[in-house]
Amino acid sequence: MPIRAVLWDIDDTIFDYANADRVGMRQHLELEGLPEAYASVDVALDAWKALSVRHWARMTAGETDFRGQRRDRVREFLSRDLEDAEAEAWFGRHAAHYEAAWALFPDVLPVLDLLAHDYRHGILSNANTDHQHHKLTTLGVRDRFESMVCAVELGISKPEAGAFHAACEALALEPHEVAYVGNEPDIDAAGAVAAGLTGIWLDRQGAGGRVDLVTITGLDQLPGLLAGDTRFGAPDTFG
Repeated sequence: MPIRAVLWDIDDTIFDYANADRVGMRQHLELEGLPEAYASVDVALDAWKALSVRHWARMTAGETDFRGQRRDRVREFLSRDLEDAEAEAWFGRHAAHYEAAWALFPDVLPVLDLLAHDYRHGILSNANTDHQHHKLTTLGVRDRFESMVCAVELGISKPEAGAFHAACEALALEPHEVAYVGNEPDIDAAGAVAAGLTGIWLDRQGAGGRVDLVTITGLDQLPGLLAGDTRFGAPDTFG
C-alpha cells in the first residue's frame, strides 16, 4: 500500500534548533556575563548543549518534567544552587533570545507546499505539546499539520514503537501507510522502521554511514523519494 501520510520530527528537522539555541545563548551570556567555570563563550555554549541533551534524556525517561529539566540545566550550567524561581527567571531571560532566533530550515516550506495535496501531515515529537504548538504557531506552520503527538503527554517517547503507533492512530492510518522523517538515525528513522513505518533519516550534515536506513540530505529530495525514486537509498519497494 502506498504512503498516505508523513509524520515529522520538529527540532533540527524542520526547525533549526541548534542554531537558534546557540545564537540565543550567546546573546544571553553577553548580557548575563560568562560564568566563571568557562574559559570562553564557545566553551560555555558547548557545555550548555551537552547539558541540554542529558537533561532532555532525563525528562523523556520520566525522571523529571519539562520545567524541571530547564531548572536543572540552569543550576548545573551556573554551578549554583538556585531556588526554582531564580532558575526559571534565568531560563526565561535566555528563552527570549532563543525564541527571537527561531527559524525554519529554508527547504521546509517548499517541500510542504509540494506535498500538500498528495499526503497528509502530522507531528511526532519527544517534547512538550504546549511548547511545540507555540513554536510551530510562531513559525507560521502549525496549520500545516493535522495532528500532533508529543511524548511528554503521551508518557512514552521515540524510539518506542508505542509512540509511533500513537501518532499513526491520531491520523487513523496503519503504520505501513505512514513515513516518518527525522534528523536522528536511531531515535527517528530506525525507531520508525522497527514500529512498522517507513523511516527516513534526514542527514543534513552528510554524516552518512547508515546503509541500513533510507537517507536524504535535504528535504528537496523527499518528494521524489515518496514518489518511488530510489536514488536516495530507498529500497525498490518503497511506497
